[in-house]
Amino acid sequence: MNYLSVEGLSKSYDEKKLFENITFGLDQGQKAALVGVNGTGKSTLMKVIAGIEAPDKGIVSFRKGLTVSMLRQHPEFNEEDTILESVFSEDKEELNVIRDYELAMYKTETDPANAPDLSPILEKMDTLNAWEYEHQIKGLLGKLGIHNLDQKMKDLSGGQKKRVAIAQALVVDPDVLILDEPTNHLDLELIEWLENYLATANLTLLMVTHDRYFLDRVTNEIFEIEHGKIYRYKGNYSQFLEKKAERMEMEASSIDKAKNLFKTELEWMRRQPKARGTKAKYRVDAFHDVKAKAHSAVQTSKMEVNLKGERQGKKILELHHISKSFEDLNLVKDFSYVFKRREKIGVIGPNGVGKSTFLNILSQKLKQDSGEIEIGQTTKFGYYTQDETVFDPNKKVLDIVKEVAEYIELDNGSQVTASQLLNQFMFPPKMQHNFVGKLSGGEKRRLQLLRVLMANPNFLILDEPTNDLDITTLNVLEDYLQNFAGCLMIVSHDRYFMDRLVDHLFVFEGNGKIRDFPGNYTDYREKEGVPVAEMPKQEKTKVSEPVVEKPKGRKLSYNEQRELDQLDKDIPKLEAKKAELQESLLNETEYDKLQTISNEIKVIEGELEKKEMRWLELSEV
Repeated sequence: MNYLSVEGLSKSYDEKKLFENITFGLDQGQKAALVGVNGTGKSTLMKVIAGIEAPDKGIVSFRKGLTVSMLRQHPEFNEEDTILESVFSEDKEELNVIRDYELAMYKTETDPANAPDLSPILEKMDTLNAWEYEHQIKGLLGKLGIHNLDQKMKDLSGGQKKRVAIAQALVVDPDVLILDEPTNHLDLELIEWLENYLATANLTLLMVTHDRYFLDRVTNEIFEIEHGKIYRYKGNYSQFLEKKAERMEMEASSIDKAKNLFKTELEWMRRQPKARGTKAKYRVDAFHDVKAKAHSAVQTSKMEVNLKGERQGKKILELHHISKSFEDLNLVKDFSYVFKRREKIGVIGPNGVGKSTFLNILSQKLKQDSGEIEIGQTTKFGYYTQDETVFDPNKKVLDIVKEVAEYIELDNGSQVTASQLLNQFMFPPKMQHNFVGKLSGGEKRRLQLLRVLMANPNFLILDEPTNDLDITTLNVLEDYLQNFAGCLMIVSHDRYFMDRLVDHLFVFEGNGKIRDFPGNYTDYREKEGVPVAEMPKQEKTKVSEPVVEKPKGRKLSYNEQRELDQLDKDIPKLEAKKAELQESLLNETEYDKLQTISNEIKVIEGELEKKEMRWLELSEV
């Protein structure tokens, strides 16, 4: 049974065409996701379907009598409303009486002397058979951690507001549910609950999310927006990846065939007399169709991240008995740790236990109450914050990057201009001269990421880096971070992202306790078998062995400083030469040449080892 029909939908902003003439539908019980790179119009399409925005042309229609509900990517509330008023804002008779009942009960409990008369409300609850519905809503609010219904929206954090928005979308008991990035700003425990709820609920679902585990476990169909068109794939996200690869291969093969046919038809066209108006018109028309196909291309815009990172010395970052609290709330208590080279650490725990505070202490944005922090001389922080950087909307994209540098050094020792770097980050020349205010939320986050990475940090701190980034960008970022030569610390609700990257976890257990767990998030869940919020509280914090403080070294001489600067240039060149030789080794078949290349690689590896050891000696002086 068809629940939603989208026919011939088109939408543009200024000169930018988001999608054109797209048509698809959703059937009862279908659970679909919309994927595509940032800026292709996913959120806009969701708003058009929900009736929040109007299309340029086309029709959206739902089956008559259905309840349709939407969770927006950035929910908006009246800041003076209470949670109760926000959750029950939909004008539905059963919801109205349940809201009145909850408000009357709250007043009865808090001010018994002025308790309202419950009789008419109870009678109406009976008439509408709303008791079961009220019980379901109470259970839903409890699962979402919403208890103080009298609290004002202006007093809530971003994560708490997201919970209220989810409750608002679900209490209406929708037949069709539209979700735009439902996992943003939620902790891992709640994401897993929502994932299970949606997978088992009897409803029709259309959502946008970058959470690949979520996609795999909830959806049975994927719609992809690409270059203004929509492609449909049966199955979950893993099956979509396989089928998309097949489609791309078929398209490439089709274009190759069209190119061969184009050559033949072009020769025929050239042989025909120009003045002959009666020559085979059908073949002329076919020629132009073939020409268009042959000159099309399988467009695969992909972000490239090959920025240089500063090398690390022996001492990176040492924490000695760090503590931090706000009034009576302990966030970090007597925590010690010595960071090692190339460490990749995930940070998990419920919202509000101090994860972001901890990151701010590490990056020196916030002062600890007690304890000592020692930072290595070569350590250079890069901090990608959870909050979107506020760029001047009237500045051009290119100018935003030029504020940091006109030329940027890559990991192979070469340099690129700010414009070339933007192109690698999927900001083509035309977009570089657009104003920042015209960028989508995901494009602004990608620009923010670029600004952090181009400073060449060797200790990266990423606080919710997956929010608003598309899956394509995340895949490239993951590849870069896997090979990142510095230290990495991640706070993320994206379980796939964490599983792929981290070696161990800092688990925030509440009351300032931080536990070091060896393994990724899936390892942790399998071993613990309990949600993060319900972890045992008696576990002692692991404290690293105290490090004996070394006396401060002398300053480098002029010649030593020159030698260190030269090493910074020589080492990347040797690494690039080694990579080039290894590549040629794969394509060589003659034994003598293979032997020669292998010997060259060994010589370079020996030089690299010597230079790296000397670099470490000098960097520690």
